[in-house]
Amino acid sequence: MVFSSLTFLFFFLPITLFIYYVSPKKMKNIVLLIVSLFFYAWGEPIYIALMIFSACVDYFHGLFIHKYRLKNRLKAKVVLISSLIVNIGILTFFKYADFLIDSVNVLLGTGMDPLHLSLPIGISFYTFQTMSYSIDIYRGQVLPQKNPIALALYVSLFPQLIAGPIVRYQTIAEELQRREWNPSQFSDGIKIFIIGLGKKVLLANNIGLLWNDIQNQSPTELSVLTAWLGIIAFSLQIYFDFSGYSDMAVGLGKMFGFNFPRNFHYPYISKSVTEFWRRWHISLGTWFRDYVYIPLGGSRKGKLLNYRNLFIVWGITGLWHGASWNFVLWGLYFGVLIAIEKAGWLNIIRKMNPVFQHAYLLFVILISWVLFVFEDFMAGLEYAKIMFGLSMNNLYDAQFLYYFYTHIVLLIILLIASTPALFTFRHTYISKQSKTIISFVEHVGIPSYYLWILLLSTAYLVDASYNPFLYFRF
Repeated sequence: MVFSSLTFLFFFLPITLFIYYVSPKKMKNIVLLIVSLFFYAWGEPIYIALMIFSACVDYFHGLFIHKYRLKNRLKAKVVLISSLIVNIGILTFFKYADFLIDSVNVLLGTGMDPLHLSLPIGISFYTFQTMSYSIDIYRGQVLPQKNPIALALYVSLFPQLIAGPIVRYQTIAEELQRREWNPSQFSDGIKIFIIGLGKKVLLANNIGLLWNDIQNQSPTELSVLTAWLGIIAFSLQIYFDFSGYSDMAVGLGKMFGFNFPRNFHYPYISKSVTEFWRRWHISLGTWFRDYVYIPLGGSRKGKLLNYRNLFIVWGITGLWHGASWNFVLWGLYFGVLIAIEKAGWLNIIRKMNPVFQHAYLLFVILISWVLFVFEDFMAGLEYAKIMFGLSMNNLYDAQFLYYFYTHIVLLIILLIASTPALFTFRHTYISKQSKTIISFVEHVGIPSYYLWILLLSTAYLVDASYNPFLYFRF
């Protein structure tokens, strides 16, 4: 079950909210845990036991880490390592076993058979959450959760279970214990959820159809400009798809009294790769910074070790996204770019005109999406050759003109929506109008805006045959 489905919108969510809010305060966590497990079971009934096992492992490890942390640091470290081995072992077995087997077969010429295990939904997200829980206890940043129901809820909480954001225990530790009804927060949650739904259903799905058409064509049929239009379409699809889902998760969290961190902050307005990764998938970037990059030494031990740390972090970041070498190359690509920026390129581009800064960022990001979207490296290389006119394809053709003219309005909407332009307009231009106009906008215009997004999204879903979710496989 996905958030952008009629089943979720008009059955699961209303029923869950009703049961949750009529339940006694002491029962709310239990109710939310049960519905979260049901939500997960809708798509992955077999792997519920795996998720519960992960929660149990870290529940007991957390208690023992805390017990030994001040009395016997060595024992505490051994328990922490045990927790990490179990978590990483589970993630590696289910997500990377076939990748490792295939790689060994290629390198050594062996003939081991892949396991063909289905990937548990959300395992990359909840595994990182459980690891951060144990690490933070070891660091003394949080106390262990003594109530197993509360910890199981933290691991399985359905709003952020299958696609993040990666929520650290310390972020919602207090809210797991005490949550009060807050009409303003609930209202904000509805608004954020509707915006996320519109981004996913009305924007990502529609531009995704364009990318789907272009991707499925033979490379010989593509013109240079069609190839560029295709990767632009994918870059917009993945942003509105993933950020839309993250917005829906944040909105749902607020409806149930939780405050999840923002996961995207207009990444395509960035002026450097370094800035881009402060705005894109923020919860993942900060997780790797705090639990991998800084423990490795960060930038504190000289330039060479700093570059080594960057390549390690970005190689792992790429691998986190998928068990394929193209993802590793995608991660290392960003590692190289950020290393170059740290070496002095960032100081140079900061002196350039902002137009050139944006152009540089968008160019390197579009190239990165070619690495990302094609798991077959040779197919991605062929597509890149077409983009740069190295395959003798036409610069443009009738097909490009058709795609461009039939999608120009959508592209303009997407480009505007990927910037804070509407937010800025509301808080600068409208705020300067008369009290009557401001009152009308606040009480009629804005509610109508959200209602129309909900109605249009629902209408689309009623007749939709294309409603993918790109980050399910991660």
